Amino acid sequence: MIIDFHTHIFPDTLAKKAKETLLRNVNYRYEPATDLTEAGLIETMDKWCIDISVNQPVITKRTQLQSTNLWAQSVCDDRIISFGGIFPHTEDYKKDIDFVCGLGLKGIKFHVEYQAFGVDDPKALRIYDYALSKGLIIVHHAGEDHGMPPPYRSNPQKFAYIADHMQGGIMVAAHLGSHNMWDDVERYLVGKNIYLDTSMGFEYYGKEQFLRIVKAHGADRILFASDSPWSNAKNEIDAINSLPINQTSKDLILGGNAARILGLS
Repeated sequence: MIIDFHTHIFPDTLAKKAKETLLRNVNYRYEPATDLTEAGLIETMDKWCIDISVNQPVITKRTQLQSTNLWAQSVCDDRIISFGGIFPHTEDYKKDIDFVCGLGLKGIKFHVEYQAFGVDDPKALRIYDYALSKGLIIVHHAGEDHGMPPPYRSNPQKFAYIADHMQGGIMVAAHLGSHNMWDDVERYLVGKNIYLDTSMGFEYYGKEQFLRIVKAHGADRILFASDSPWSNAKNEIDAINSLPINQTSKDLILGGNAARILGLS
C-alpha cells in the first residue's frame, strides 16, 4: 500500500483561484502536478498507483473553521483522508478542536507562515497538547516556504523543543523536518519523538542525506509525502524505491507507517 501523507486539494469552486494565487506567491517556480481538485488528485493517484492520499487544509481565518472542516469531512472516502484545521489565534481552541474531532477527522494541519504564529510559543503548545490528548495527529509545515520571506517561524531546534515537551501523541514535521534546514535536522531533530514526512524532498536534499536521516531517526518514523500538486509523487516514489535500504523499510516509509498511525492497519 502506498499512502501520500501530504497533499492539497480545494473545493472545485475555489481550486482555479487558489492555484493561481499560490503559484503567483512563489513566482511560478513550480509546475503543478494537478489542478488542485479532488478529481485531479485521484487522476494522478491512479496513474502512479497511490492507494490513499491525505489532504492537508490550512485555515487562515477563524471564519473558515466550519466551512473548511465540513468540506474536509465531505471528501473523505476510501481514496482520500482529509485532515482538518483550526485558526491558532483564538482562546476558544478547545471548542474548535472538539468540532474537528466531532466530524471524525483524524488530524490537524498547521502552517506557521500562513497562520503567522510562533511554532513553539507557549500558547501554541497548549493547543498541541489538547489536540494530541483528543487523539488527533498534528502536521506542521516545517522550515522555509518559497512563498514567504525569511526569517522563518519554524526550524529543527524549535521542533526538538516541542517534541521534548509533548505529553504523548503523534506529531509530524513536514519537509523532512524543516525545508532547506536538513543539516540542522540531523544535528537537533533526529531521534526525537516526532515523525518526518518526505514532502518536496529528493530534488532538494538528495539521497545521501536522506539515508543518513533515515538511519539516525528510524524508517518507522518517516512518512512518504509529495506535497501534491507542488511536486511529482512518482519521482518521490521512484527515489525511495531506488534507495539501498531493505524492502521492509521501503514499505514502512511508502505506506506502512501512515497506515499504522491513521488506524488503517
